[in-house]
Amino acid sequence: MHMTVTREAPAGMSHRNRVLVFGGLMLAGLMSSLDATVLGTALPTIVGDLGGLDRLAWVSTAYVLATSVTVPLSGRLGDLFGRRPVFLTGLIGFLAGSAACGAAPSMDALIAFRVVQGAAAGCLMSSMFALTGELFEPRERARYQGCSALVFAVSSIAGPLVGGFLTDHASWRWVFYVNLPLGLAATATTVAFLRLPKPDRRPRIDYAGIVLLGAAVTCFTLLTSWAGTRYAWDSAEILALAAGSAVLLAAWVLAERRAAEAIIPPRLFSDRSFAVACVVAAVGGATGFGLATYLPMFFQVVGGVGATESGLLLLPMMIGLLVASMGAGRYIARTGRYHRLPAASMAVSAVGVALLATMDTGTGLVTAGAYMTVLGFGAGLSQQVVMLIAQNAAPRRDLGAASSGVFASRMLGTAAGMAVFGAIVSSRFAEEIGRRVPAGEVPAFGDAVRPEVLGTLPGPVRHGVAEAFAQAFSDLFLAGLPLLAAGLAAALLLKHVPLGPRE
Repeated sequence: MHMTVTREAPAGMSHRNRVLVFGGLMLAGLMSSLDATVLGTALPTIVGDLGGLDRLAWVSTAYVLATSVTVPLSGRLGDLFGRRPVFLTGLIGFLAGSAACGAAPSMDALIAFRVVQGAAAGCLMSSMFALTGELFEPRERARYQGCSALVFAVSSIAGPLVGGFLTDHASWRWVFYVNLPLGLAATATTVAFLRLPKPDRRPRIDYAGIVLLGAAVTCFTLLTSWAGTRYAWDSAEILALAAGSAVLLAAWVLAERRAAEAIIPPRLFSDRSFAVACVVAAVGGATGFGLATYLPMFFQVVGGVGATESGLLLLPMMIGLLVASMGAGRYIARTGRYHRLPAASMAVSAVGVALLATMDTGTGLVTAGAYMTVLGFGAGLSQQVVMLIAQNAAPRRDLGAASSGVFASRMLGTAAGMAVFGAIVSSRFAEEIGRRVPAGEVPAFGDAVRPEVLGTLPGPVRHGVAEAFAQAFSDLFLAGLPLLAAGLAAALLLKHVPLGPRE
């Protein structure tokens, strides 16, 4: 089943106003994505001020968990109640959560306010893509969605740097307060310039779907966050979360088949384009972002660079991603063709992953940067294209559900990839370190990746750790190739469905 969906520009909105609103969307997206990365360098200072070391991980986990739950829900709420009120609710909630986090008197209060922030961030992220779909017809939209890749690239690089700068030169509380002027500007732009028609149907809320999907995503997010870190993979807690995720997901699928206004309507998956977009988004999240999470660790352990420098070394990958994403957007805007880009993305990413798997203790930074550029370019060829494909496949009434469905697929793919790849690299390191370092001097994986511990190890032990991690890293990237092959097979099933005409 395939359909071409053509949407006119919102009545009463000039091109200038739509561009201004898009700028507000980018500010909102930057805020929400920055807050997922900015806290890493500030957390030690926060613990020193508020205490609660045993609950430190929840400062980040609470945000990610709340975001994961609200992303798929808020897209559908935008379909039912209108995207403008959902987006404004997200902005107001994020501003309130940021102000409260900055003024938090205790660790428990900070965690609670991070939940508010994360829930609002989910509304902002899903609304950002759905509103871009409302504001621009498909060909024009491709160019703007390509530009939106800049938001995520900047946040991944700038987040730790901004967090460290504000913590060192002002206070960790300014990590949250800095959101206020950005959020107010986005809110003012939205109120002044965004005009959309109200939905012409009476909302029918799928309460069962909301509860079941929220519970399933919660279990899955906790599973990927805790497996191999807080609990062993074969522990009762992790097995219970895995079983709970599967049971709740199955119950949600059954409930959605009977729901009048399903959170993610099953009819979307009957369209091959939407289903393939979700698969490619999940694979791209796991390989383009899940694998990339471990690159700074490689540079720290094998290359001996500091934490800040290792983050900056990801810049070549981000440049490759930006060039590909913006180039793909311009190509689609000019030709109207897109269906081979996801397959090219999977193929180029596989080349990048294979090259990264060849790195060892003798690999130079220039060579590593070139390999990362290839991986980033591959990821960029599909990052925003899959969103365009899903929106082009969906009728207007399901635009928000389609947008949030693809975005949630990428988020969940990233989370699952980080968990599984983390298990691979830690288990392979344990095997390799035993062959290279005498038994009495073998450091635990958690200690071996800490720069302050590495610096205290004797030279031969330090060299053995670097070699063991390099081998584990190679095996880690090789494990990503079958996943990319599956993504390529899915992407080849795409057929060209014409986009709407230019305005």
